[in-house]
Amino acid sequence: MRILIVEDDLVLADGLKNSLIQSGYAVDVAHHGNDADNILSYQQFDLILLDLGLPKLGGFDVLKRLRARKSLTPVLILTANDNVSDRVKGLDSGADDYLSKPFELAELEARVRALIRRGQTGGSALLSVGQLTLDTVGHTATYANTNLNLSARELAVLEILMSKVGKVVNKEQMLAKLCNFDEDISDNALEVYLHRLRKKLEHSPIQIRTIRGLGYLLESID
Repeated sequence: MRILIVEDDLVLADGLKNSLIQSGYAVDVAHHGNDADNILSYQQFDLILLDLGLPKLGGFDVLKRLRARKSLTPVLILTANDNVSDRVKGLDSGADDYLSKPFELAELEARVRALIRRGQTGGSALLSVGQLTLDTVGHTATYANTNLNLSARELAVLEILMSKVGKVVNKEQMLAKLCNFDEDISDNALEVYLHRLRKKLEHSPIQIRTIRGLGYLLESID
């Protein structure tokens, strides 16, 4: 899953980025409102962490422009202004949640997980297809209650496919969710992750099909 941090405090932004990367997310950072607005005009994210006190273009304006483009991407506001009027304004402008600085990293990560779950699965921490289950909080995947022992990247690929079960996900969409602007995952590397997943699911009725010229589809053949 891919996250954009919009924060002008360089130390805080870097700390949040490193922490979220360790939790398995692909993370990009923008330090100015104009940069964030430009990025969001062409790139899709699964969650945006948005500071309000941004230079060049304020956080409220970034949020209003995002929603004016009909984007439904969840937005978690981060701000030092802990007053009711700002909270109301943020939520009325289209934010999904609000966290005042300073905050505990554990609480931030819990809210990140909750908002991404809400956007992907309607709020459940579990994705299931037949006897295949993916726990997006515990970062584990099981089939018939047996742990599949997937790597972080394999879990990320599986989560993308399971969140779109029965639908074709094209290669570009998958790569966009798996890596940030500083990373580069090759088509061959993606094929390797898919091959490993297929091997671990080969004795189950769960298939990952390649739809030539279109992308990949996860389905149960039960």
